[in-house]
Amino acid sequence: MIVLLVLIPAVSGTAAFFIARDPLRRMLLVSAAMVQAALSVASWIVPPAPVLSGWLAEDALGRLFLTLTSLLFLASSFYAVAYLRGERGQPHSDFEEGFLFSNAREASFTGCLLLFLAAMSLVTLSQHLGLLWVAVEATTLASAPLIYFHRHHRSLEATWKYLLICSVGIALALLGCFFLAVAASNPGTAPVSLVLKDLLSDAPHLNPLWLKAAFVLMLVGYGTKMGLAPFHTWLPDAHSEAPSVASALLSGALLNCAFLGILRIHQICLASGLADFSGRLLLLFGLLSMAVAAIFITGQVDYKRMLAYSSVEHMGILAVGVGLGGAGLFGAMLHVINHSLTKAMLFMVAGNLLAVYRTKTAKDVSGALRVLPVSGLLWILGLLAITGSPPFGPFLSELAILKAALDQGRAFIAIAYLIFLAIILAGMATPALAMAQGTPSDSIVVPAGRGFALSAVPTILGAAILLMGLYVPPVLTRTLLEAARLLGHS
Repeated sequence: MIVLLVLIPAVSGTAAFFIARDPLRRMLLVSAAMVQAALSVASWIVPPAPVLSGWLAEDALGRLFLTLTSLLFLASSFYAVAYLRGERGQPHSDFEEGFLFSNAREASFTGCLLLFLAAMSLVTLSQHLGLLWVAVEATTLASAPLIYFHRHHRSLEATWKYLLICSVGIALALLGCFFLAVAASNPGTAPVSLVLKDLLSDAPHLNPLWLKAAFVLMLVGYGTKMGLAPFHTWLPDAHSEAPSVASALLSGALLNCAFLGILRIHQICLASGLADFSGRLLLLFGLLSMAVAAIFITGQVDYKRMLAYSSVEHMGILAVGVGLGGAGLFGAMLHVINHSLTKAMLFMVAGNLLAVYRTKTAKDVSGALRVLPVSGLLWILGLLAITGSPPFGPFLSELAILKAALDQGRAFIAIAYLIFLAIILAGMATPALAMAQGTPSDSIVVPAGRGFALSAVPTILGAAILLMGLYVPPVLTRTLLEAARLLGHS
């Protein structure tokens, strides 16, 4: 089963490059997504056996991230089919130069989407830290063409910045892997194993200085890909210039993969007795990310960039939750789900607004509730959810992290956390509400024949976000607790 979880999207993605007919290619995209999602859900019932001497295996953390990635990709595949059909032959003169869709463009986009899923699945299943590094690098190579989809000079700049900055970051993470191997080595003993299970069992004997250096390098390296400040500079451009379906996956799934890389090395630090060292660094970069997001969201004129900086904020929230430990770990694991669902929905809605208004400037969008009633309503609800308002899921997980800080007596962290959340709420509410309200321009015309999935998919995601705020299924709660226990929560 583990091999199929990676092999199905990889083979399907390769085949998509050579399929000439649009309907067949789109059918392949949805079919592969459905089969892969079904396998990931089945792994909750029948856990797959490890393969390759334990290099590929599924634990509670991997299962959580894999299933979230698979289900989010499944939703995005339905949205992508309607999105690609709508893009066919439509020039985007406001932000592109002579763009016309083509079979080759769609084939490349569909193939890279599926290869992107294969790489992200490999990340979640990798128990060998070297293989994990390879998988994270593969996500970069598979997703870069998605950002360059529109072939505009701004998308080229965003793609180049994404490749350059993330490649530097991933090189530092590779150096961290080397340092980890040195920390685990002993002269005259067997070859060093970088399988997580072996590292955890041998953790008390790891060299603490080399392990600390390995953690710092992996935190910076994977933190660059995750979008932690100050290593986040690629993220606003990439999320803003990518097509909405790609932005949804970049923010809702890719960032989680990099976060998982940090969690793996954090597990080793915990087992080695370095919990205070790794936890303090996570708290530092988490609060810094929230502060940077608060600064750049305030007064932001591009609504897709505003959502991108919101992702920086929420990656900071995740780092704060893990850095706090205890009940904060459960809150962080729950927030992984809530943020992914909410941000994917918002980027899809942003894509719907962009397709009609032909601009990413917030002040040029008004009356969305009248022009696109469903998308306009989802835009407001998504704003409330992503800023931590009840009764949506992010409120519950952010509250759990805040409570952990208060229970531990860390008043400064709790106060800073609340201040940043308040600033971001005010910064996002002003432009977002103005976009939904008001009177639309007479020149705004909704294109005929818009796909049903363009509204249905974000609506389903919105319903899931509301459900997560009202009721967390027991089976999910057990998995979240099990994942938190792997990170030291008793």
